[in-house]
Amino acid sequence: MAKATDFMMSTVSLRGGFVWKYSLDLKERYGELKARDSMIWVEPPGTPTVGLMLIGAYKATGDRRYLDYADRVAGALIWGQLPSGGWHYFIDFDMAGVQSYYDAFFSRCWGWQEYLHYYGNGTFDDDVTTSATRFLLRLYDMTLDPKYRPPLLSALGFICRAQYPNGAWPQRYPLKNAFRHHGHEDYTSYYTFNDGVMSNNIDVLLEAWRRLGNKAYRTAARRGMDFYPISQLPKPQAGWAQQYDLKLRPAWGRGFEINAVCSAQTLQNVLDLMRFYKITGDRRYLEPIPKALDWLKGAVLDTGPKAKHTHTFFYELGSNRPVYMRRVGKTYKDIRFVKTYDPEGAYPYGVRVRIDVEAIRKQYERVSRLTPSQARAAYERDLKTGQPVINQITGRVDYGTAAKDARQIESLIKGLGERGGWVVENEVLDVVDFQRNPPRVFKGYDTGTYVTRMYRLINYLKSLR
Repeated sequence: MAKATDFMMSTVSLRGGFVWKYSLDLKERYGELKARDSMIWVEPPGTPTVGLMLIGAYKATGDRRYLDYADRVAGALIWGQLPSGGWHYFIDFDMAGVQSYYDAFFSRCWGWQEYLHYYGNGTFDDDVTTSATRFLLRLYDMTLDPKYRPPLLSALGFICRAQYPNGAWPQRYPLKNAFRHHGHEDYTSYYTFNDGVMSNNIDVLLEAWRRLGNKAYRTAARRGMDFYPISQLPKPQAGWAQQYDLKLRPAWGRGFEINAVCSAQTLQNVLDLMRFYKITGDRRYLEPIPKALDWLKGAVLDTGPKAKHTHTFFYELGSNRPVYMRRVGKTYKDIRFVKTYDPEGAYPYGVRVRIDVEAIRKQYERVSRLTPSQARAAYERDLKTGQPVINQITGRVDYGTAAKDARQIESLIKGLGERGGWVVENEVLDVVDFQRNPPRVFKGYDTGTYVTRMYRLINYLKSLR
């Protein structure tokens, strides 16, 4: 653990921060897209992800080096915190070059519409601001070092200020409506569930309330929970959309994110609502679930033994027909998306979804039988045991997996390269046309792999106790 971390922090890291993937010679660096030499990534599995793991390594070993390294990670994040209190997808230590890099590269990449325009504000998308906030919260709670408190409170204030009166959050804040795309309005100010915006904000506010004792954070979290039943669509399509406009109508996001009922988002919201009942003991959060499960059951496309999926991602409002997007055009300048009912040749985003509706219904019935006090006790047990929270849409899970036995640990140790890093086969998508062109594959280092393997070692040490 020490060898791998010394290598990552001393050789790979830039001022305490990380991107996602590196070539062996460290000359090529990638976050979600190719990074400048001056960039680090905030979006997981980037810089805050490493910081959170370092806290876990310190707790497991008592080795002060991990806390010292976590301080370096915090320094990088605090440097890149926006004046508003939030964070962008990445931090660039040469801010003067950011707009020109957008103009020359990001805005010309096909398939990454969130990078077509540089807003200059913070984002809740993909656990960006919340992961940085969560790391600072846990580091401050552990050390009580006063230098972490101002940026932490600034981040929590940013989350609270960004919340709409009805409890929802926009994707980005402060609000801007600066960029129409593919014939649609700017979606970044819409009420947003997509990519964990709502659930991540609620979770970090609840954690802040537990650790800091400020009831304002609990109040904001409850308002967020209350938006779930408010935004549920009426029968017979009693699911949820990925985002809603300010009149609470399902709205377009990116060009391939349709104003439709979304099966995966509905599943995630059902799981969130069960968790909210455990947290609060308030049965109001259970009431939307049966209607949502009935819609999911009626939306099943194929349940045969050879079925590759049970649902598709989007269902058309009104007709409830499965609906897809097809790409039209050849370059970033003329590409657009058109609606189709034919999955053949459709854009691959969310076409195939697997949902075991009956298993979720049984889970709901078990939770529903709990009294409020039993529900709360179950939530407290989940907190103590570190129950993994899986995002059903992104597939992301917290890094709670321990290697099962000493042989697996020995394999991890033997796999550590001479320099101190785990060498893996990296894969990056073709930014010109990833749907038609193969990804680029190269040997190098991967931050997510480092973090995951460190957690396995950490949890193995914990299991020995």
